[in-house]
Amino acid sequence: MSKPERQDAGSPAGHAAPLIELKGVKKRFGRQEVLRGLSLRFDAGRTTVIIGESGTGKSVLLKHIVGLLRPDAGEVHFHGRRVDGLDESQWHDVRRRFGFLFQGGALFDSLSAGENVAFPLLEHARLAPAEVTRIVAEKLRMVGLDGIQAKYPGELSGGQKKRVALARAIALDPEVVLYDEPTTGLDPVRSDVINELIRKLQRELNVTSIVVTHDMVSAYKVADRIVLLRAGQVQADGTADFFRTSSDPLVRRFVDGRANEEDLKALND
Repeated sequence: MSKPERQDAGSPAGHAAPLIELKGVKKRFGRQEVLRGLSLRFDAGRTTVIIGESGTGKSVLLKHIVGLLRPDAGEVHFHGRRVDGLDESQWHDVRRRFGFLFQGGALFDSLSAGENVAFPLLEHARLAPAEVTRIVAEKLRMVGLDGIQAKYPGELSGGQKKRVALARAIALDPEVVLYDEPTTGLDPVRSDVINELIRKLQRELNVTSIVVTHDMVSAYKVADRIVLLRAGQVQADGTADFFRTSSDPLVRRFVDGRANEEDLKALND
């Protein structure tokens, strides 16, 4: 792999300690090596977008951050504390500080929209029913959907499902929100609603956001920083303007959406 192209888009002046840090993380599934000694730092209050071809380790990276996967080698740190070796009871308290918007939303079809948003509150917080109702309304209002509490996922559009799932992700007022392909399956208008919500949550709640996406329009709109992964390592790291003007052929091929020579040759053989 060529030397990564980087810009100083990470820690702000003073080089404050990162909120999240991965050090030399490796992960293999059978013969497939997905993460190959990945090292990344994420600063508090910023939105980092992770891009890269399918299978390059983007979603696997997110799952390591919240302990859904454990590294084969390397370390994961949160607030300076190493967390990759925690047991499930210890992870329980750590995960409360994260919200996760899964690809597709992953709503419970048997629960109403309001019940979906209430689910983490009932699982992780001891609150009076009236307080749960208030918080559900507040979070749905933040995503522009207060009033649909009684509707079920089957009655909602794709964009509405994503927004309900986002309201659920922020129900416990997390420090960090992880987004796995938040605009997949949405038309450009609905995608932009999600982009605006990502920016709104960062602005109003001061959350730290990590967004995995293939959508470069979304990446450019929401990112303080963009990281391109290739073969489980960092290929490039910088601001949106850095990526727009990069001359690295691997960066240009991805952000411009161009097939590589090998793929074109296979099509024409």
